[in-house]
Amino acid sequence: MSAVAAAFRLDAREARVDNVSADVSGEEWDAYVNAHPEASAYHAWTWRHVFEAAFGHRTEYLAAREASGRIVGVLPMVAFDHWLGGRFFVSLPFVNYGGVLADGPAAGRALVHEAGARARRYGMRHVELRHTTPQLGDLPRRTHKVSMMRPLEATPEQAWDALDRKVRNQVRKAEKSGLTVESGGLELVPAFYDVFAENMRDLGTPVYPRRWFEEILDRFSDRAGLVVVRDGTRPVAAALTIAHRDSLEIPSAGSLRAYRPQAANVLLYWAIMRQAIVAGARVLDYGRSTPGEGTFKFKEQWGAVPGPVTWEYVLNGTRTLPDRNPKNPAFQQAIAVWRRLPLALTNRLGPAVVRFLP
Repeated sequence: MSAVAAAFRLDAREARVDNVSADVSGEEWDAYVNAHPEASAYHAWTWRHVFEAAFGHRTEYLAAREASGRIVGVLPMVAFDHWLGGRFFVSLPFVNYGGVLADGPAAGRALVHEAGARARRYGMRHVELRHTTPQLGDLPRRTHKVSMMRPLEATPEQAWDALDRKVRNQVRKAEKSGLTVESGGLELVPAFYDVFAENMRDLGTPVYPRRWFEEILDRFSDRAGLVVVRDGTRPVAAALTIAHRDSLEIPSAGSLRAYRPQAANVLLYWAIMRQAIVAGARVLDYGRSTPGEGTFKFKEQWGAVPGPVTWEYVLNGTRTLPDRNPKNPAFQQAIAVWRRLPLALTNRLGPAVVRFLP
């Protein structure tokens, strides 16, 4: 037994965690998650069905219990097993947040110990835990990303006045260009996906399958929505939003490059900000970014403030942390080639590739 594994067992025994297993119902899971102040939108039980249906991945949702049977922590995991991307667990892939949700460090360590044991049993190289702040001090970690959050004013008028003058001028420019905004749900998936897929191709990134968005909007119709900017009938900018407690998150967004001069993307983000305030949100979550890059600077001009993002790892037989950074030279040539491919081809190949790249 490794020293880390021994520490996990010791902490679990001290906390009187009786067992950690996947023997848990959706009702039990959600009751715990809904009551936990640090739960993200993605800790909900229904997300496991989204991962399974959209990508075909196996999921393992672990719960730590006291001897009485009371849940004291949970850890949702998605398994990856393919030659293209490797074999590992992620909590959670394709989204901004995940990881351990527990009543304290001891329960958290018990969950991570069991996750590591399962990874070893299945021959996986690692477990990736996508936390905000570090939760397990002795695990290796990466802090290459930041979250981008903006506290919201009480009214759209106050938010407008607080925006940078350049941003306000770009919103006016978009409106004078005749661009319009539409909000909705599943019915807007075709318009959203046309924009999102082209934007991802231009970035050199494989696009998510359309079913990913359909599953989210269908299963979370009470909290997920789409916002689309149009030039006439043509969609030119679009975003997915997810409401969670007092925040509204923008996990996916994009705009057509040809419409950047008309500031279609700026109108999109203003419409989302206004929508969030009207709905009573207190925070607008722009998602994670790499400090200093273009998306980081774009979000920063809206008043978004960087916050911590920490990915912690349980490594199995290796000391090297996984590196899926697009700036890795191994990816640069592939990105350059992907950008030059026809959109119809990237739309067909992208979902088959991206399902193994969390």
